[in-house]
Amino acid sequence: MRAGRFITFEGIDGAGKSTHIDALVDWLRTQGQRVLVTREPGGTPLAETLRELVLHQAMDTLTEALLVFAARRDHLARVIEPALADGQTVLCDRFTDASFAYQGGGRGFDLQVLTQLEDWVQQGRQPDLTLWFDLPAEEAAQRRAAARAPDRFERQDLAFFERVRAGYARRAELAPGRFCRIDAVGERAAVWAQVQAALTSRGGG
Repeated sequence: MRAGRFITFEGIDGAGKSTHIDALVDWLRTQGQRVLVTREPGGTPLAETLRELVLHQAMDTLTEALLVFAARRDHLARVIEPALADGQTVLCDRFTDASFAYQGGGRGFDLQVLTQLEDWVQQGRQPDLTLWFDLPAEEAAQRRAAARAPDRFERQDLAFFERVRAGYARRAELAPGRFCRIDAVGERAAVWAQVQAALTSRGGG
C-alpha cells in the first residue's frame, strides 16, 4: 500500500486557512482520496486537553512549548502516523511550524530548544507539503475581531503577530521545497485557486 500524504496548513490567526481546509477535503474526496482532517494542538483526547490548557491558562513559554510538543507526540503516535501508514491523506490545521512561529517568533523563545524538541518528538517526520496562508497582522486582527472572542494568543498585540508572521517566513526560507506561500489577502475564490494550484503542482491533487 502506498504511504499517505501529509499536508499542513499554517498562518497567523485570522488568515482564513480553516475555510480552505474544508474546501480541500471535498475536492480531494471527489478524486477518490481518503482524507483525515485534524488539528494542533489537539487531535486526540489527551492533546485536546492540553490544547485547552495552552489556549486558556497562564504559563511561561517553556511550559507552553513543552505542552504543545507533548500534545504533538500523542497526536503523531495515535492519529497521524497510523493514518499515513494506511494510505490516507492527512490534512492538519497547524503543526510544528506554528511552534517556531508562535513560541519562537512571537514569544522570542530559544529556537535551539524548539529544534531539539522537534527532533525528539517527530523523529524525522515532516509534512510533505505546507500551505502557508500569509496575511498582514492588521488585516488578520480585523478578521478575528469580526469572527470570535479571543483566546490567550489572539489577545496579543499587532507586534506579536508581526513577529509570528516573520517566524513563518523564516521557516519557509529554510524549507522552500515543502512550503507554498498562499497570498491570503484576496477574495476567497482567488485564495482557493492558489490552494488548488499548489496541490496540483506538488502532485497532491
